[in-house]
Amino acid sequence: MKLSRVRLLLVVFAGMFLLTCMESVAQPQGPPPEFFRELQKPLDPSIKATFIPLGPGVPGVLYQPIALGDKTQVGVFVMHAEGDYLRFSACTELSKRGYTVLCANNTAPKGLASLDLNLDRLLLDASYGVAYLRKMPGIKKVVLFGHSGGGAMMSAYQNVAENGLKACQGPEKIYKCSDALAKLPAADGIMLVDSNWGLAGMTLFSLDPSVTDESNGHSRNPDLDLFNPKNGFNPSGSTYSNDFIHRFQSGVNKRNNLIVKSALDRLAVINAGKGLYSDDEPFVVPGGILFGFNNKLFAQDVRLMSHTKEAWPLLHADGSTTTEIVHSVRVPEAGIDMTPKLSGAVRGTVRTYLTTFAIRTSDDYSFNEDSVHGVDWSSNYSCPVGNAPGITVPFLAMGMTGHWEYLAAEDIYEAAVSSDKTLAFVEGASHIYTTCKQCEKKPGQYGDTLKTTYDYIDGWLGKKGRFIGASK
Repeated sequence: MKLSRVRLLLVVFAGMFLLTCMESVAQPQGPPPEFFRELQKPLDPSIKATFIPLGPGVPGVLYQPIALGDKTQVGVFVMHAEGDYLRFSACTELSKRGYTVLCANNTAPKGLASLDLNLDRLLLDASYGVAYLRKMPGIKKVVLFGHSGGGAMMSAYQNVAENGLKACQGPEKIYKCSDALAKLPAADGIMLVDSNWGLAGMTLFSLDPSVTDESNGHSRNPDLDLFNPKNGFNPSGSTYSNDFIHRFQSGVNKRNNLIVKSALDRLAVINAGKGLYSDDEPFVVPGGILFGFNNKLFAQDVRLMSHTKEAWPLLHADGSTTTEIVHSVRVPEAGIDMTPKLSGAVRGTVRTYLTTFAIRTSDDYSFNEDSVHGVDWSSNYSCPVGNAPGITVPFLAMGMTGHWEYLAAEDIYEAAVSSDKTLAFVEGASHIYTTCKQCEKKPGQYGDTLKTTYDYIDGWLGKKGRFIGASK
C-alpha cells in the first residue's frame, strides 16, 4: 500500500522529530517550548507542503501558497547550521504571505548529542537548495534566510558564491576551505534575521577561561569561574565587577589563542604523517560548546551587550517605527555550568575545529554594553561580520531585542557593503521571533512580535524593483 504524499511528509516529520528527541536525551537544554508548539501547528490551509529530497542526507520541504501571485516568483531558502528547520516559522509565515519557501536540513547531526560540524560540508549541502530553486519553474529570484547559526552559514555561502575560493582561502584565514566550494550558485539576496556572530564567534563567547587543564573539565581556577558567587554570580541576575569582567575576558583571549595554537600544532603533526591517525585526530575543548545555554558573562549580566552604538529603526507592537538607540529588554539567564560535562565541550576533530570554530583574538579582546573588541572576524569564514564585506546583493539584517544576539545585527550591517542594505530591530521579540513574555512589564506590551517580524520581512522582500519586477 502506497503512502500519499501528505502522509509520507508527516511520517518524515515524525521520524526526524523522534530522532532529534532521542539524540537530546540527557542533554542540558533544547529549543524553548514555543519552538515545538510551532512544529505542532496544523498547516495553514492557504499553503501546501511537498517533501523534496535535495541530496544525500539533505531533506527539504517546499512550501507554496495555493493562490499564485507576483511574490510566488521569489524563492526563499531556509537552512540552519545544525538545527532541524523543516518547519521553522519562516517556512509557513513567508509562504502564507505569498512567497515560495524551501526549508531544508543539512547533514549535520540534529539535537545536541554531537557537534562535529564541518562548515565546508554545510555549504555544499546548502548548494543543493539554491540549485533546486534556480531550476524551479516560475522562480525568478532566490533569497537566503539565515537565523542564529543559520546566519553564519548563509553569509559564508553567499560570500564564497559571489567571490569564489579567495573568500575562504585568503591568508587571513586560520584554515583554508576546500576547493570543492568553487562555483557555488549564488543567491540574489540575503536575510540574516537575529543571526549570531558566527559559529566561531559564539564558541569564543562560550569559552570558559577557568579551565586550567585542556584534558578535562574539572581542573579550574575558581577566581575565573563566573558561577562562583564570590565573583558576583546570582542565579536571579548577576552583577560582575569591572575587575572580574576584565580578568574573565583576558582569560578567554589567552585560552582561545592557546587552543588555536594547539590545534594548528596537531595539524602540522598530522600533515607530517605522525598524528594519531593519518587524516585527522579527535579534538575536545572543555566548556566551549557554542549553544545559548553555555554563552557566558553577557547572559548572566544584562548590562553587557545591552544597547546599540547608533540609532536604528525599532519596530513596535502598535505598528509604529521609531529611530533610536536600541536597548535590549531581555532578562538575565543564569545558564548552566557545563564545563564539567562532556556535553558542554566542543567535540570534534582538529580539522573541524579549525574549519568551523577557531578564531583569532588580540590582547584587547573584550565586550561591553554596546561593542565587541579584539576579534578578527575575517580569520574564520563562519562569521557574518567577516563575510558581509564580500556580499553585494540586497541585504537585510534584523535583531530581536528580547535576546542578546540582537546586537550582532548592528555589527553585521555596519560591515555590509551592499548598496541595498537594511537594518531593523523588533521590540520585545525573543530569539525565535515570538514575544518574550518574561520581558514584558505588563501583559501584551510587545504584541505579536512574530507577526511584526514577518510583516516587515514581507515588506522588504516585496518592495517593487528589489526582487519583484527587478531586472535580471
